[in-house]
Amino acid sequence: MDPAVDITKLGPGATRVLDPRSPAPLRQMAARGMAPGLKPAETLTIIALLAEAEDEAIRTIAKATLDKLPPPLLAGGLTSELQPGVVDAIAIRYATDAAMMEKLLQLPQIALSTVAAAASLANEAVAELIATNEQRLLEHPVIIGKLYLNKATRMSTADRIIELAVRNKIEVAGIPAFKEAAAAIADELIAEATAEPNYDDIQFKEAEKLADALEFDPTKEDTHTFDEETGEEVAIDKVKPLYAQIAELSVSKKIRLAQVGTAAERMLLVRDSDRRVAVAAVKNPSMQEAEIVRISASRSVSEDVLRVIATSREWTRQHQIKLNLVMNPRCPFAFAAKLVCHLREHELKTIARSKNVTGAVATAAKQQLERKGVKS
Repeated sequence: MDPAVDITKLGPGATRVLDPRSPAPLRQMAARGMAPGLKPAETLTIIALLAEAEDEAIRTIAKATLDKLPPPLLAGGLTSELQPGVVDAIAIRYATDAAMMEKLLQLPQIALSTVAAAASLANEAVAELIATNEQRLLEHPVIIGKLYLNKATRMSTADRIIELAVRNKIEVAGIPAFKEAAAAIADELIAEATAEPNYDDIQFKEAEKLADALEFDPTKEDTHTFDEETGEEVAIDKVKPLYAQIAELSVSKKIRLAQVGTAAERMLLVRDSDRRVAVAAVKNPSMQEAEIVRISASRSVSEDVLRVIATSREWTRQHQIKLNLVMNPRCPFAFAAKLVCHLREHELKTIARSKNVTGAVATAAKQQLERKGVKS
């Protein structure tokens, strides 16, 4: 449990049950929610605490009870007497139960951290419930980030909570591409909340369905291939339906898809003509090293994308990525020049003689070889 539980607020009967020296049968009954003489809120508290007990047998029983709490117990226990730590333990387990979450979200003692945790696990119905409380979102913007990055949250809802943050001059640190999303939302009309998903939501979900059905492994293939005749990268056949669906999306929707989408979606969107979309894709929290290796070598991505990669300590630890950036003519020279000194002698010789790199990079490679006392 994240928020703490104050055991001193419990009655003597509950305290006795929680004592490890109490009879095992009594503790087992309590773990099942059947301890006699306790208030419903105390019973829920004991179950939550025993779900973290050192005794494995007791812990297993309590967890099973917590996962399937009896309705009568909930009816009497979900009151203002229930401590925030217990609310947290229940909310995390029932984050996809709209009826349960509706009751929990109405409790004044529910912790903001609990709402944020539930937002990351919520299904569509629960995400809608969480998103309706704008005061709570503004008080704890982490919730906005969790909802936005939760694929179950409706696209229209994601737009509204981003607009809410922008309107109130709040930057949501939990969204890697928040600046891009905020810039895009300023140019678009925000739909009012509706009981049912709107066209934008359906359109966004359709792209997700196509991506989920696509067998794509970024360690083995790319979404594009190089066309020798045109000198351009073109989408491979199996991703063309997804490519066409994504092309129909607005910029704000592309940005969100770039943040929460699959590897195939990321690899398509990182090549988008709108730099905000492309940057959002490379900032995707799920981006893998194999994808960055391909992206850093691509001549179709923008210099903005390459700049993000070049300034990332995580990605530039990989030698192949450093080499790709130096050899990519779209990489800003200031970054390529810093990476040249990390390359191996034979790589520097290749770059110094290459006609596929900029003259400035070739010169930088030659100068590095001279510093090493090696002829280019």
